[in-house]
Amino acid sequence: MLKDLKKELTSEEEKRPYSKYFNQSIANPNEELLEILKKGPMDPSKAIMPEDIRHLLEAGYDEVETGYCILPNGTGYVAVNNKFPGVTLDMINWWFAWHALEDMRYMLWFRKGHFGISVSDEDREIILNPNTPMLEKFQGRTHYVIEDAGNGPEDIQISFLKPEQLGFTADELKEKKATVVSANGLSQARAGGPKAPAIMIHYFRETPDGVESRSRFWMGYNMIDGKPCKLLPDGIQIPVQAPMGLAFHNVEEYSNLAVILPSLYKEMNGEIS
Repeated sequence: MLKDLKKELTSEEEKRPYSKYFNQSIANPNEELLEILKKGPMDPSKAIMPEDIRHLLEAGYDEVETGYCILPNGTGYVAVNNKFPGVTLDMINWWFAWHALEDMRYMLWFRKGHFGISVSDEDREIILNPNTPMLEKFQGRTHYVIEDAGNGPEDIQISFLKPEQLGFTADELKEKKATVVSANGLSQARAGGPKAPAIMIHYFRETPDGVESRSRFWMGYNMIDGKPCKLLPDGIQIPVQAPMGLAFHNVEEYSNLAVILPSLYKEMNGEIS
């Protein structure tokens, strides 16, 4: 039996100093991005395919930085360009390590759609080990989340990848002043149904006033042995509501994270505990 969705904090959680981020009003989502998404699906010919993921390293922007569609092979595509003024790459790397350790940390990110998170005992030990480099506290780790990403509550396994598994090197990311948060996802609606694979990448790069995330999702794919593999059976098409819901959700959750992260990082002294 599935456990109920957690929507409130326990009395113990309320005592933690960062519970205020759960209790405060959720930041307004980026209206400019919402207006783009409200216009409907983008032209699929403007999407980049997962085989071309290294294209994100290039300076400038794609013709479509924010949009969603169904690709000709039936898979789903999402692109979103979120802005994070006052945020650094160190803050981003810290966040993806820190928030995995406790339900409320995931919930305060976006309480309307985040209901719980867990990691294995082995991963928890690695994350909490002060000798583990920050990137390794999430790269190679797996988060098990309960989330409504726009189409109802799902149980999602997020297996974070190392940049090398996507064809990026540490040196070129450093040169580009960027960090990569990427994963294979496997989700299943809590109402039942098949498990749905996806590749997720958030390519964070520095901007004059902070960082931006060039996010891309390929629904129906996973990275296997360094190559994107279409796992959606031929002849099957993902409903357009799936990438559409994810696109809107991504704008909402990252708009809120952009607001809370600078002060949260400062209050936690950039430490993992």
